[in-house]
Amino acid sequence: MEWKLRSKTLSLDIPRWMGIVNITPDSFSDGGLFLNPSSAVEHALRLIQDGADIIDLGGESTRPGSEHISAKEELHRILPVLRELRKRQPDIPISVDTTKASVAREVLAAGADLINDVSGLADPEMLAVLRETEAGYCLMHTQGVPKTMQDNPQYHDVVAEVFAFLEQKRSLLLDSGIASESIAVDPGLGFGKLLEHNWQLVEGIAAFHRLGAPILVGHSRKRFIAERFADRDEGTRRVSQQLLRSGVHVLRVHRAPEFTEPVA
Repeated sequence: MEWKLRSKTLSLDIPRWMGIVNITPDSFSDGGLFLNPSSAVEHALRLIQDGADIIDLGGESTRPGSEHISAKEELHRILPVLRELRKRQPDIPISVDTTKASVAREVLAAGADLINDVSGLADPEMLAVLRETEAGYCLMHTQGVPKTMQDNPQYHDVVAEVFAFLEQKRSLLLDSGIASESIAVDPGLGFGKLLEHNWQLVEGIAAFHRLGAPILVGHSRKRFIAERFADRDEGTRRVSQQLLRSGVHVLRVHRAPEFTEPVA
């Protein structure tokens, strides 16, 4: 399988990892650490040195309870980092984590390769941006918006309902002229899900292969892991191994996953 990005194609014959760079004051794990552009670039370069296949830049926190920011502020945070990183690493695929079509258009023009959209295509203008730029796209499931998404989310069958959402939205993308090989899917762990919903998705992740799309999962250091493991990084490692055994193609994580270590 391959994932077609704006100006390159990423083979998924082996597991890939997406390194997280949050250029925000309030992200749940590393908020404020990389708000300075030079710190963010240096962190991205360290992730690349550690083996990151993709760098994911985020300028707006999407942690539970977070507040919405303007497109202007989001671009103010992202663009200096994106431009400098692209200058220093011309070949690394760069993702931008945004829900706004106006931001997507600007960052793709500045050298980004794909859009990681945690809103599940909430901005209808995103379709035109993707069609015009031929960028890669990660379609994620969420229930609600970050500020309120953890206010008692409900599912009858979380795996089936998330699958149906992704199937429907992916069909919308395809009908709008977006190439199938450009679209990855993400079940959205932690986005409008309770503890049991997240674990049910981890355990049932193989079901999403039926979509015929690359599967990306962002589980790193999230609350559902902290509720089962004393150490979030160790818990992330364990869940990474479980996801890889189920054939997940891309792991979105804060530090290099240990692909080769067996799970006890």
